[in-house]
Amino acid sequence: MPALPPPGAPLAHYVATGPFDPNAMEPMTRQQERVHLASQLTLMWWKFKRHRLALASGIFLAVLYASILICEFLAPYNYQERHIDFIRSPPQAIHLFHEGSFVGPFTYGLNYQLDMNTLRRTYSEDTARIYPVRFFCRGDSYQFWGLIEGNVHLMCPGEGGTLFLLGTDRLGRDMLSRLIYGARISLTIGLIGIAVSFSLGVVIGGLAGYYGGLFDLVVQRAIEVVQSLPHIPLWLALSSIMPPSWSPILVYFGITVILGLMDWTGLARAVRSKLLSLREDDYVVAAQLMGARTPRIVFRHLVPGFMSHLIAMATIAIPSMILGETALSFLGLGLRPPITSWGVMLNEAQNINIVVLYPWLILPVVPVIVVILAFNFLGDGLRDAADPYR
Repeated sequence: MPALPPPGAPLAHYVATGPFDPNAMEPMTRQQERVHLASQLTLMWWKFKRHRLALASGIFLAVLYASILICEFLAPYNYQERHIDFIRSPPQAIHLFHEGSFVGPFTYGLNYQLDMNTLRRTYSEDTARIYPVRFFCRGDSYQFWGLIEGNVHLMCPGEGGTLFLLGTDRLGRDMLSRLIYGARISLTIGLIGIAVSFSLGVVIGGLAGYYGGLFDLVVQRAIEVVQSLPHIPLWLALSSIMPPSWSPILVYFGITVILGLMDWTGLARAVRSKLLSLREDDYVVAAQLMGARTPRIVFRHLVPGFMSHLIAMATIAIPSMILGETALSFLGLGLRPPITSWGVMLNEAQNINIVVLYPWLILPVVPVIVVILAFNFLGDGLRDAADPYR
């Protein structure tokens, strides 16, 4: 039979050899000790890494959110810069070879012609004009985060050339630059909106589930009233009452608050149901007997018990808010120019005839779809990693 641990040895490094003999202990292996001494966050990270798709989605979203910090540098042009000679120009290709010789990344010049039968603008490459793409170069001026003047870009067109990798819109503005700038608004509106809705949902739902009684009854009736209202017409009504004189920043925060106020009910109901089942557990009673206050019991002991459920709801709610902003801006009742977002860009693709002639105007829908899928995959991985029963 294995010997007992030597006097003074930490018991955390020993494991019992059987359930009926707690005095029979043997040293842990390196793998057992690593798992036994790991924190909860470390265990979650180990489980999350095994979900390859969720890990890739998390890295993609992290890079995307990091890019919005330097979108002025990443965009080839200022998002308001107009090129009146290249209205609705198609996406340009970057070439490496010219007539069999390696030149490096470059674009050809564009020739413009108007088709009098369809009134469609047509552009063709002029292979006689070569414009090398410049990197870490000086181009259109901008204000970095509206504070610092700058003009350095990651990529710039050659002198006298153009660099429209995703084409231009009806005013001759570069689609790629507007897509990069629009990511800052469309992505952050989901994070701020989820902060508003989670604060309301966790606090109101947590107190209703913990106290019950009359307070719970009033909260449930309020949730039913809010959920009975159709969301899209209510969004439209709330958006339409915002004064036209508001600045783009005020409109941005107004849309964020509207999205947050409409999305807290589902979370509040889920938190309430969880707390109703957990508030009678022994550890809650022990905390009450020790004199712990209600906020500490709810947010320190009860809420972490179903964190996996909250994470899953958060990763689902963020895409829904991005879609909500996109839908409002698409209908012309959300964000307004000169501010730009993916929804504002899609507002120009309402006319199906225009989309048929210039299909690249629908390209802003691609990042919306990719970001929503990435959030859903990330949510699956985080939910599995935070689930204590897996």
